Order: sequence, then structure tokens, then C-alpha cells
Amino acid sequence: MKTIKDLNIDGKKVIIRCDFNVPIKDGKIVDDTRIKGALETIKYCLDRDCKVILLSHLGRVKEKEDLKKNDLSIVAERLAKLLKQDILFSEETRGEELEDTVNSMEEGDVLLIQNTRYEDLDGKKESGNDPELGKYWASLGDVFINDAFGTAHRAHASNVGIASNLPSAAGFLIEKEVNVLKELDKPTHPFVVVLGGAKVSDKIGVIENLVHKADYVLIGGGMAFTFLKAEGLEIGKSLLDEENIDFCKKILSKYKDKIILPVDVAVTNEYTNDEKYRTKDIKDISTDEMGLDIGEKTVNLFESILKKAKIVIWNGPLGVYEFSKYKVGTDKILKYVVDNNIKTILGGGDIVAAATTAKLKDKVYHASTGGGATLEYLEGKKLPGIEIIK
Repeated sequence: MKTIKDLNIDGKKVIIRCDFNVPIKDGKIVDDTRIKGALETIKYCLDRDCKVILLSHLGRVKEKEDLKKNDLSIVAERLAKLLKQDILFSEETRGEELEDTVNSMEEGDVLLIQNTRYEDLDGKKESGNDPELGKYWASLGDVFINDAFGTAHRAHASNVGIASNLPSAAGFLIEKEVNVLKELDKPTHPFVVVLGGAKVSDKIGVIENLVHKADYVLIGGGMAFTFLKAEGLEIGKSLLDEENIDFCKKILSKYKDKIILPVDVAVTNEYTNDEKYRTKDIKDISTDEMGLDIGEKTVNLFESILKKAKIVIWNGPLGVYEFSKYKVGTDKILKYVVDNNIKTILGGGDIVAAATTAKLKDKVYHASTGGGATLEYLEGKKLPGIEIIK
């Protein structure tokens, strides 16, 4: 894969596709990790007297009401503080005003263009990879650097579209993400996969691609109950992905010694954080109960397997993490891998959010910035935003 160091960018207009899709609450950025993640590539360009043009999406834009809440100007303000310099901001995603701003840029200037998904209001031109839009954005610069791993699994005008029209390479963030994930192509053993989250359907590709490589696959979260149901157990009102019971039966029969399921769970009668819960053996769940977290015996079981692991990939929480009562299992296992220096890769999305909340994200070996992209890589799929650079 070509990286930014392989291109001569000195003094050039460099377009960088960043991932500034940050969480915003009450008009304030809650977590600026993704903005900080782009700094290394931006600073590298500034050190080479480039004119830096930044593109990113923020949220989804389906109707006019989405424009205001997904305005990237808030990111421009935070970026200016982090870079300690003024940031030019274009309210327009294309047009004469934007072109004038680009043409008047001086070496060392940084321009952030408004949310690329504003272009989705008119026939999904961004997310549909409209060739004219990609060509237009490419016309604003001399070279293109893709540093948005979070959208690498999508063929959008702002990544694949631009890269189709300009000399292109990966930024430092994408380079790091890909190099880490490559370690799982031929992992050191024991190799342990930890999967949580709600549905089996979201993880079928990952299970099929990794189960033959892994020494163990530890399964928690809502998806565990479909596997338990496949084993003929009563799961009460627990989450069930009925369409994939047969898949679970097939995997369990083929890899019986590798798939490790919960042996006890925290159960309650209502999907709420207020109701009292109790911990039960998985064989004792009543028809009116639902499991919302792994129990203490399961934590101990998982830890006994992780203890021997040389590398771990983990995607999805092991309980209903948004409820304080049911994030216990996830937090304990996170703390265990950190305290025992177990080489752990967190596969983006909710598990990284959980580690951030627990103040453990920066203590694991790697926390991916792209949940969807990581999942598709783990499924063995090609990522369009990276393939176009190759």
C-alpha cells in the first residue's frame, strides 16, 4: 500500500480525507479522538509547506433538517485549537466561493470543507460515489491522501472518487490501522477472538473467516443467546436472532471445542437499569427472564482462556453496556487484558466506546477508529478506500 511518504508533496495542494465524524451533544464535541487521530498526517503536510485541504463527513444527511446538526464548523474550531493556528472553513462543498478560497491559499494554510454528506441531499452524490463530484473535488488539489479508516469500507466520492483522479496514498492513521489488522492474517498463537454485541447476523462473516484461524472464540452480549438457543437451552425473553439459529448449530457442531459460550448470566424481568437482577446458570433461565450481561463464572472462564493468549481481537460489548448494571462483565474483561498486558485489538465501534468510558482505551495495544471497516476486514473483504490506493 502506497503511503504519504511515497509521494512528493512538497509545496503542493494536498487533499486529505479525514474522519471527523465525532460525537456531538448539546452543541459540544464529546470526544475529539478522531480529530487528534488526523493531526500526524496534517502536520506532516504542513512541515512540507503544503496547502492542506480537508474533507470529512459528519453524521447522516437525509433531509434539510440534518444540515444544521451536522455542520462541520464546530470541528474547524477544535482543530484550530489543536493545531494552534487559524483554520479556513468553507460553508460550500463546491462552487465559486470554495474555488476562490482554494486559489487564494498560501503555503501552511489549512482549509476544512463543509460536511461531504451535504452532497447526499441531491441524489446521494457523496455516498453514491458520483463520478462528477469525485472529479470536481480532485480538481481542487494536486495529490490525495486518504486517512479516514472509518469510511475505508465505503466507495464514496470523497475517497474512491477523488483517488480515481489524483496521485493517491494512505495517511499515517490508515497505515497504522492496516498494519495492525495484518497481524491477524497470520496471527501468533494462542489467538483468541472475543465477540459481543446484539445480533449474530452482524458477525457471521467474522466468525466464518476467523474461527478456523482462532484457538478460541469467546461469545457474549445479546448474540450469545442465539447460540445458547441453538444448544436447546431456555433463554426466556433474551435477545434472539431466530433466522440464524441454524448457522449457530452448524458452527457449534463443527467447532465445538473452539466456541466458548457464557456459563452464567445476569438476568432480570424488564429491559431497564432500574429493576433488580440476579445471576443464574444458563440452564436455569426462566421463560419470563432476559439475560443482559455475562456472570462472574463466565468472567472467570473467559479470563482463564485470555490468560494464555498471544493476541486478541475483540468486537462488541459483552452486556448491555449503556446500562450501568450490565457493563460489569465488559469492564472486568477490559481491565483484565490491560492489567495482564495481553496484546488486544479493539475492533472499533461500541467496544472502543466502552473502553473510552472505562478510561482503558489508551492502555490496550490498539483501539481501531473504524468499526464497520474493521468488521469487513475481519470478514476477509476488500476495503474500497484502500484498494483504490493500492
